[in-house]
Amino acid sequence: MNRLDLTRHGIDSAAALRNATPTELYESALTHETGTAVADSGALIAFSGERTGRSPLDKRIVDRPEIHDEVWWGEVNIGLHPDAFERLRAHAAAHLDSLYHVHVVDGFAGWDPRYRVRVRVICERAYHALFMRNLLIRPTDEELEDFGEPDYVIYNAGAIAAPDDVPGVTPPTSVSLCLASGVMVILGTEYAGEMKKGVFTIMNHRMPRDGVLPMHCSATAGPQGDVSVFFGLSGTGKTTLSADPKRQLIGDDEHCWTDEGIFNIEGGCYAKAINLSAEAEPEIYGAIRRGAVLENVVHDTETGAVDFDDASITANTRCAYPIEHIPNARVPGTAGSPDNVIFLTCDAFSVLPPVSRLTPGQAMYHFISGYTAKVAGTEMGVTEPEATFSACFGAPFLVWHPGVYADLLAERIRRHGASVWLVNTGWIGGPYGVGRRMALGHTRAIIDAIHDGSLEDTESVTEPVFGLAVPRSCPGVPDELLMPEATWSDPAAYRKAAADLAARFRANFDAYRSGVEAEVVAAGPRVA
Repeated sequence: MNRLDLTRHGIDSAAALRNATPTELYESALTHETGTAVADSGALIAFSGERTGRSPLDKRIVDRPEIHDEVWWGEVNIGLHPDAFERLRAHAAAHLDSLYHVHVVDGFAGWDPRYRVRVRVICERAYHALFMRNLLIRPTDEELEDFGEPDYVIYNAGAIAAPDDVPGVTPPTSVSLCLASGVMVILGTEYAGEMKKGVFTIMNHRMPRDGVLPMHCSATAGPQGDVSVFFGLSGTGKTTLSADPKRQLIGDDEHCWTDEGIFNIEGGCYAKAINLSAEAEPEIYGAIRRGAVLENVVHDTETGAVDFDDASITANTRCAYPIEHIPNARVPGTAGSPDNVIFLTCDAFSVLPPVSRLTPGQAMYHFISGYTAKVAGTEMGVTEPEATFSACFGAPFLVWHPGVYADLLAERIRRHGASVWLVNTGWIGGPYGVGRRMALGHTRAIIDAIHDGSLEDTESVTEPVFGLAVPRSCPGVPDELLMPEATWSDPAAYRKAAADLAARFRANFDAYRSGVEAEVVAAGPRVA
C-alpha cells in the first residue's frame, strides 16, 4: 500500500494508507468493520449505522468574508462561525490521529481537465474509502504521483459525535463545509452519501465562478452523437432511465455544462437498490459485482444472497460502483452540448401528463420549481402524497441563489437550441392509493420517442391547467394515457386535484417571483 504523510492535516500518529486497491479495502473492511460481508455477486456489503440517509438539517457552511456574498443563505445554507468550524475540524483530526491506521483516497471531481478539482478523503472505514474510490475519478499512477496538494479535503470522522458545546451545531451529527479553505468535516453520521454530495456542493459553488453550470442530472449519448440530460429528484428515474443499452452512459447523477459541452463530475454511480431486479434494470443489476459497495441491504449470511425487496433496514438501500461496470459507459465522461433536456417528476397526484414539451419560459419555471412528490412509506411520517419542491432539482446542494443556475441553463438552452421536455414517471388514473404508477416500459418508450425525434413534429394539445403542450400520440404508449384527465374515472375529481397542485406550485414560486423575468412568472399554472 502507498503511505502518505498527513502531518499537514493534523494527523501524525495514524498510518495513512493511500488509494488502496479494492482487494486491500475488502480485507480491511471484513477484518475491522462489524457486519461487513461479501454478497454472492462479489460486491462488498456494508452498513452505515443509525443514519441511512443524508442529514440536510445538520449541514453548515462556514460564513467567511471571501464567500459571504456568493452564498444563498437560509434553510439550505446555514451559516457557521469560522472558530466553531475549526473546533469541529480539530475534533475530527484528533479522532483520526488516534487510530491505528486511516484510509486516504485522492481523486478528481470532473472529467474535463480544465475544470477538474483535486479531492482528498481521509476516513476511518474501508467501506468509505471504497465508496469514494468508486465515486471520484480514479487517477492514473502518473496522475497520482503528480497529484500535489488537494483543492479540497474531507475529514470523515463519522463514527464519533460532534462536540455538544460548539455554537451553531446540533449534536450528534454535523456536516460542515468551509468553501474558503476547502475543508469538509463529517461527524456523527457514517452514511457515505454525505461525502458524495459534499463534493457536489463544492462544484455547485466553484463552477458558476467560471461560467459553468453544475447540474443534478444524468446524461446519455446516442449512436449519432446526440446528447440528453435527465434532471430529477430521488425516485424519479434519473439513474434508471439513463441505464439504456441503446445509448452510452455519460453519468447517472452530477454533470457540468460548459460552453463546449458537458462532463461528468463523478467516476461512478450511486443507484437505489430497493426492488432492484435483473429483469427491470439489467445494467444496474449487472454492475453490482466485485469492487461495488452494497449499502444497508438485507442478505443471507450463509450464501451472501441479497434480498433487494427487503426494506427492513431502510427503503434507501443503495449500490455504488465504478462507471466502467456499466457495459456502455463512456470514458472519459465528456460529450457535446445536450440536444434534449428532460425534467423528470414523480407526480403522485396523477395530474401532470406523462410527457409534454416546454416553452423556454416553462422550462425555467419548472427548473426553478423542481417538483416531485413523496409517497407513503418513503419517509417517516409520510402517510399520503406530499408535494416536494427542490429548486433546480437539487436545492440541498446549491450554494448560489437558484436564479444563478437558472440563468446559466436558459443561456445554454437558447444558444444550443435544446428541446426541453417534462416527463412524469408517477401515477396515472388517480393519485397514489387509487391509480397506478406509469409502467416503466411506457416511460422508456417516451424517452425513445424523444431521442429518435418522433415527438418533435407530433401534433399536440394544450393541457388547460398548466398550459403544457401534450403530444396526441407517442409510439409504444396508448393514446388514452397521454392526457391525465382521460385516465381518471371522475373528471371532476381530476380537476380539483389539478387545481390543488397548481396552487402548491404558485405558493412555492412566490419565493422566486421577484427575481425572474415576467415570461417565467407567466409560464406557471393557471389557477382560478
